[in-house]
Amino acid sequence: EVQLQASGGGLVQAGGSLTLSCAISGIRFDDYTLGWFRQLPGGKREGLASISDRGGPAYYSPSVKGRFTISTDNPKKALTLQMDNLKPEDTADYYCVLSLLTEIPIKYPDYWGRGTQVTVSS
Repeated sequence: EVQLQASGGGLVQAGGSLTLSCAISGIRFDDYTLGWFRQLPGGKREGLASISDRGGPAYYSPSVKGRFTISTDNPKKALTLQMDNLKPEDTADYYCVLSLLTEIPIKYPDYWGRGTQVTVSS
């Protein structure tokens, strides 16, 4: 079974940084897409970033482009989201996800990790 284990959430002041990590296991296939989604307090889910497991150009949503950086280390089965210049509106539950499709950005993830909470104070 595919397992996605996220970590790194917490409380940070506006303008600060956090790094979210996702350990990945149980993958028995090639050519997939990894990414990060977040669920806002109102319940809306937003895709933030996507990248092929093989690397290459990444996708970023307009709300985080220039502030967040997604990266993957395929041999170690790890996914990272570096978040800089955080804003109060970034407060949400963050999820690492996997899509069996190779299209970027991810629209409908096939696998979700457990969410990690990020709270940004003003």
